Amino acid sequence: MIAKTYSAIPYGYDGHLVEVEGDVNKGLPAFNIVGMANKTITEARERVKSALLNSGFTFPDKKVTVNLAPAGLLKDGSYLDLSIALTIMILSKQLLQENVQEKLFVGELSLNGDLRPVSGIINIVESARKNGHTEIYLPYQNLDQASLIPGVTLIGVKNLRELFLHLKGEQIIKPPANIVVNKTKTDESGPILDHIMGQALAKRAIAIAIAGHHNILISGPPGAGKTLLARAAANLLPDSSPEEQIAITKIYSLAGETNSIMHERPFRSPHHTASQTSIIGGGTKAEPGEISLAHLGVLFLDEIPEFPRSVLEALRQPLEDKRISISRVNSKTTYPADFMLIATMNPCPCGYLGDPTHECTCTQSQINTYQKKLSGPLFDRIDMNVTVSKVENAELRNSSKRHVSNTEHTVVKNKITEAIERQHARYGRTDFYNSSLSSHQVSTLLRLTNSAEQLLSSASEKLNLSARSYFKIIKVAQTIADMEGAPEIDLPHLTEALNFRKR
Repeated sequence: MIAKTYSAIPYGYDGHLVEVEGDVNKGLPAFNIVGMANKTITEARERVKSALLNSGFTFPDKKVTVNLAPAGLLKDGSYLDLSIALTIMILSKQLLQENVQEKLFVGELSLNGDLRPVSGIINIVESARKNGHTEIYLPYQNLDQASLIPGVTLIGVKNLRELFLHLKGEQIIKPPANIVVNKTKTDESGPILDHIMGQALAKRAIAIAIAGHHNILISGPPGAGKTLLARAAANLLPDSSPEEQIAITKIYSLAGETNSIMHERPFRSPHHTASQTSIIGGGTKAEPGEISLAHLGVLFLDEIPEFPRSVLEALRQPLEDKRISISRVNSKTTYPADFMLIATMNPCPCGYLGDPTHECTCTQSQINTYQKKLSGPLFDRIDMNVTVSKVENAELRNSSKRHVSNTEHTVVKNKITEAIERQHARYGRTDFYNSSLSSHQVSTLLRLTNSAEQLLSSASEKLNLSARSYFKIIKVAQTIADMEGAPEIDLPHLTEALNFRKR
């Protein structure tokens, strides 16, 4: 007798359908799982057997073989536990094949028959829908994330006994209702612009960077507020669209970081001791790294020269392509990595180079070595560079006496929102920013006044700009024009963009 159920597993950034076939024959009692299953899946034999017996069901006292097709696909994880258990229940005639027809099952079983949530549920649901399965049974803890995918019927299951009664038609499980899919950010924790004393130029630069999704480097002495400026940027990020919420949640679910919907844009801040694999992604399973977890949000590298040179150089390709391809012996996949980079650094190892109130104790050799950690090719991929100076104590005292409100933060965030709306209207896409433009699109879609054209031509020769720098200046100038509501790039917009390009 042959029984068959359907399940799915995450496979890289996508998913893959798996047919769980079962066969029972005469012979000594045995339970074998074949079909390129790793240790986690072969251990399912004990989980499934205990779950069936502890839920009041029987286990065949014969030779049971379960095949996971396609056999050439490497399978990993506990996603197939529920489907394997149902296949065995069909083999032992506790269920009929008709009870599971055209349905898909996924979930990890505990020894008492309860279902535990699994990671990568969005990949699984997308794969099921693609292959024509529109009725999906999954752990009820995964319902929130799975509800982001339209066009499927989701049934949240708590345990094996509950699912059995539902399939037999004795106790129907109702589909979920009132799941909040799109929710805007209602509260803002952490620093905002009004909490930062002085630093008007840096605040302006942060607003422009967020409005156009530009990469920015903030340099200055210790205590100038570089980290505070970067963290204030998290509260200036625009609300994510439903499509962006799916992309963000998908990455976080794959990484096993949450079972809920990610309503807010990510702000990732890895420590400088983080390895290249944890930042870029990889490992034996080619898992997403920090740059993918920062997709559609911010990757904040505090004191960027302290990161290993290999880590910084590995950022060059994803900064340009907005994705990262990871190749390992057992797996190859491509993850999205469309993040905005905010980096900070001191001017020298001691931090006081050029500070009029502190003497720099570094040698010229130490300064050169420190600054060269940020290579030319990597710096060329950073759109904006701003230098901050330490705020005087007198100004800090005067500012602390004033009543702190959210006025500046609100005004700047409204300007950012208006600039983003102008970009979306210009490009006809809600996931496209000025920084996303190719060199060809810059030449065809953006307009400069005659005076701006002349200044750009002169500056490109005097500053010996690379082609990448040339187009990045235009894109930053366009964002400044969008912030001002100007129809085209004018001389003041281009002048400000050139100032932000200086190192």
